[in-house]
Amino acid sequence: MKLLLITLFSLLPGSLIWTSSFTEAQQKAKTSHQLILINFSGSDWCGPCIRLRKEILESETFETYAKDHLILLRADFPRQKKNQLSAAQVKLNEALAEKYNPDGKFPYTLLVDENGKVLKSWDGYPNESPEKFVQQIASMNRANN
Repeated sequence: MKLLLITLFSLLPGSLIWTSSFTEAQQKAKTSHQLILINFSGSDWCGPCIRLRKEILESETFETYAKDHLILLRADFPRQKKNQLSAAQVKLNEALAEKYNPDGKFPYTLLVDENGKVLKSWDGYPNESPEKFVQQIASMNRANN
């Protein structure tokens, strides 16, 4: 029964798994030889972050591509008390931001290889369709393989 539920949930839109640990994402990327998409977000206060998540990152086009081609990592910086992260997670997100987002841009999305080298970045809301967003990632993916 558990397996059936897991299978059903994996078929639903919005069922992509976003990790919150760069170390974990990097390990997965090295074994699967996939790129890592890092999304810096203020999930409960940043309008463009919310729009990016709803219009692009939760689109069927993105999810279909990402599930087989990307390791997804979200570094969230919520402000509302009810959404606060654990102290350990805050520390992980801050360390990641120090390395990849020292200017504190939101939303800020990066495509990095398994070694952490930045291949492409999107500063703010990418004012394009989910299809165009995926095309850019796919072309970087092809160039990296």
